[in-house]
Amino acid sequence: MDSLAQIGLAFGAFALGMLSPGPNILSVIGASMTQGRKAGIALAMGISAGSLLWASMTAIGLTALIAAYAAALTIIKIVGGLYLLWLSLKAFRSAASSQPMRRAGADEAGHPALFLRGLIIQMTNPKAALTWLAIMSIGLPQSAPAYAAVVIVAGTTVLSVVGHVAYAVAFSNSMVVVAYGRARRWIDAALGMFFGLAGLKLLSGRA
Repeated sequence: MDSLAQIGLAFGAFALGMLSPGPNILSVIGASMTQGRKAGIALAMGISAGSLLWASMTAIGLTALIAAYAAALTIIKIVGGLYLLWLSLKAFRSAASSQPMRRAGADEAGHPALFLRGLIIQMTNPKAALTWLAIMSIGLPQSAPAYAAVVIVAGTTVLSVVGHVAYAVAFSNSMVVVAYGRARRWIDAALGMFFGLAGLKLLSGRA
């Protein structure tokens, strides 16, 4: 019973983290509003795949190794920061455009590319390594049985898929899309500012 309680706490910590908007969630929201539900889901699945990788690496001790070496985290920060700045530039370019929003068609959505983008966003987030160390330390005390790690990895992956897909479905709703179309330039500017500040924060070493 103690192990189940610890696993429940780990799930709760993970779920709370998903409720706070970050680059991953905002990227899903942006793709869903501009390219449609399938595009948002493709991006969400890439992020969930990254979450699975981080969880698996933590379970076998690789994230502890990464966290122990400052150079490894520095490389992740640089790559992640530059990628976020690139997303910021794209958002600002969209905000500067006066052309009305045009929803991408099924052949234009680039779902494999969106999946890869989601995976990159998640894997180049240095906070993920530290977050997963915290989650596993909550869910896997020294007395935890061997199956607990498998349950946490599988359970958090399911939560990641359900949570991120829920964002994709909610923000691809036609009413939301219409509202986005009206305020597109302001929303894109806000996204550009968020990604830019997040990228600069990573590159400055304050993340």
